[in-house]
Amino acid sequence: MTGLEPFLTKAGEAIAGLVIKTGWEMANIRLDESVKQLIFRASRQYAQNYRDRHGILKVLGMREPVLLDAVYTTVEFLDNNTLKYFDSLEGLEQAYRDSKQRKFRFDEPERRAGIAVANQTQYLMVLGGPGMGKSTFLRKVGLEAVQGKQEEGFQHQCLPVFIELKAFRSNEIDIKAAISSEFEICGFPEYERFTERMLEAGKLLILLDGLDEVPTDRRDAAITKIQDFVDRYSTNRFIASCRVAAYRHNFRRFTDVGIADFDDEQIKSFITQWFRNDPVRSQECWEKLSSQEYVGAKELTHTPLLLTLICLLYQRSGQFPTNRATLYERAVRVLLEEWAGEKGLPHEVIYKGLDTKRKELMLSEIAYEAFRNDQLFLPKRAIASQIERILQDMLPDEKFINGADVLRSIEEQHGLLVERTDNIYSFSHLTVQEFLTAQQIVQDHRKVTHLVKHHLTDDHWKEVFLLIAGLNKADDLLLQMEEQAQTLVTRSAVKNLLQWADQMTADSEGAYNPAAKRSVVVYAALAFGHTLDLALYLVRSLNRAFDFAYALAHTLDLAHALALGSACSHALAHTFDFGYDLAQRLEESRICKRQTFTPLIARLEVLRTKSRETLSASEAAAIREQIRQLWFTALKLPPERELAQADIKELTYYLQANWLMVQCRQAAVQVTQKTWAEIEHRMLRII
Repeated sequence: MTGLEPFLTKAGEAIAGLVIKTGWEMANIRLDESVKQLIFRASRQYAQNYRDRHGILKVLGMREPVLLDAVYTTVEFLDNNTLKYFDSLEGLEQAYRDSKQRKFRFDEPERRAGIAVANQTQYLMVLGGPGMGKSTFLRKVGLEAVQGKQEEGFQHQCLPVFIELKAFRSNEIDIKAAISSEFEICGFPEYERFTERMLEAGKLLILLDGLDEVPTDRRDAAITKIQDFVDRYSTNRFIASCRVAAYRHNFRRFTDVGIADFDDEQIKSFITQWFRNDPVRSQECWEKLSSQEYVGAKELTHTPLLLTLICLLYQRSGQFPTNRATLYERAVRVLLEEWAGEKGLPHEVIYKGLDTKRKELMLSEIAYEAFRNDQLFLPKRAIASQIERILQDMLPDEKFINGADVLRSIEEQHGLLVERTDNIYSFSHLTVQEFLTAQQIVQDHRKVTHLVKHHLTDDHWKEVFLLIAGLNKADDLLLQMEEQAQTLVTRSAVKNLLQWADQMTADSEGAYNPAAKRSVVVYAALAFGHTLDLALYLVRSLNRAFDFAYALAHTLDLAHALALGSACSHALAHTFDFGYDLAQRLEESRICKRQTFTPLIARLEVLRTKSRETLSASEAAAIREQIRQLWFTALKLPPERELAQADIKELTYYLQANWLMVQCRQAAVQVTQKTWAEIEHRMLRII
């Protein structure tokens, strides 16, 4: 560890000064130099012990620990950690959908910096889900207190004592003895009397971590002991932590606060500090997480534990897993199994045989049924009833299963199901529900068929499709998707457009994928002959699957000016540039059979000067129409043909289905090359 000596010197001096003043001088005890040196050595040892035990981060299989100070990101608190109350479950669902977020957060109360709250509040109860950073916050506050009063940070001159309440799983619940033991280990003279003097003087910051980690049958006794201790030594400062699901008590004196999800600023700050020695990788990690491609992964990073997991994965390989299902499976495993192991906690056994695998299967069925019914929020009674039904089949020897007890255990231990408001639950992340839903579907061929038949063009199910492709060999899924996509084309205008695209590009000279060729000419036809909005959709989606078509994406800003339909000279110039650039690319690519765009380019050149002049609205409109007519001729499109709204809707669904096939191919864990080549050969064609 770097910088240890300056830390120990400064912290040791701060602790020694506090200890001598409080423990001896206030008691009118005179100290000779040898005792002062003993106190200084003990103080230095105390600082080192705290830093070694609580000032480092080493989780999730990290090969080397890192200093907590090096990666710590400011924690923020909410006064109320639940969603506001709604008149109905339907109202809660609608509020989530109206928010257009992938986070379960509505009307969030004001966020306050955690350290500021700790400075203002003498008795603080920090609540949050698994991996939200509760323990890390307590450790960080203690680390600041060890170093003495800082200009920024913890403002009270106190000696921190960090107590892991899980130690009381079997041992006698004696908080004073636990404090005294910390001082004895470091060699403080007369440590028991010293403990009493520090407590009486109110100079301790007592950090009680993990109330939820005390066994349920001993928790009431622990709470009584803690509250009695606080009452007796009320002049000290106390910060306790507990998982919100396990907090069923109103602690006297304590102010309850909920630890907030990380926002984008905190996520970026954490990544910057994690990769502080590699700013390039830091920037790449943040940019990828911020992209649409990794929206599901980004959702997980609002939890510090899972953000740490994602940083570790990126640090090891310089990229996120190409198979998103692998990433989400790892995250679910962390919450189901590994995190409790990291903290040295035994799993609470509710029923014999209810192991991690069965819990995962049970949660997958709950997630699927809710998702199939378009539910993100579920009443407690409904989940408990479903748990009882599932476990009756999984655990036939258990005659009396209490679903509410299992739900409580899942919420407390793993945080995968979370109470959002009074007796209303959801999965902790939408990504988690989607992943578990995919796991349930992939085990049953009939469910895959139902999914493709009923949800191929439903955006709500898009992520589930991608995850299914990443969980198993995807040949059958893609073939079913292709078959269903073909059934979407029923209108003659859409069929004619696709047949035209095939005829225009079949056996052309251009050395590009045939599907890419067809997508480009469909794009051109839509841009100049039918609807630019649909053309823009096409170039943003399907075209991105093919190298050549993707090169057209830079024209989007120019195409947008055409979509505005403005008659001003500026918009007209953009229209010209867009059309001219596209014509050149089509000519160079040779993707149209026996077709040259040289005459079109020449005629567009004639219009170049005029398009940049100051024109009246009618003059600009006339030139725009000339450009359209030139494109109709070049593409061999009849000028009078327009797609009806029903045609546009059908074509949109068809293109959306094909784009999803391409995305599933990219997300797939395995696809036979022959299968995909055949699908690609038929893509955007009427067979």
